[in-house]
Amino acid sequence: MRRLAIWTISSLAAPTLAAADPVENWQEGYGHMMWGGGFGIIGGLMMIVFWGIIIALIVVAVKWLTDNQRSSNPGKRDAMEILRERFASGEIDEDEFDRRRKVLEK
Repeated sequence: MRRLAIWTISSLAAPTLAAADPVENWQEGYGHMMWGGGFGIIGGLMMIVFWGIIIALIVVAVKWLTDNQRSSNPGKRDAMEILRERFASGEIDEDEFDRRRKVLEK
């Protein structure tokens, strides 16, 4: 996990470091981004923040979707359905079925 974090940070910072364009006279034009203009280190930090937010949103979305799938539990049976099956199989009689059905309907 630590290697992944180091790799992510270094890969996001690499374009910022490569974009710094030192020229002989940095006072002309934009020159070196940290001195003459551009966004310099703030631009690099903003890029890291931007991608961090995007990655965090993806993680939250995946977590939210998997939690919703677990909570719906399509294989879970309804109590009334189980009661009907028990009555149909002869496990309980009609009086017991009616008594339990009234309890479940409350």
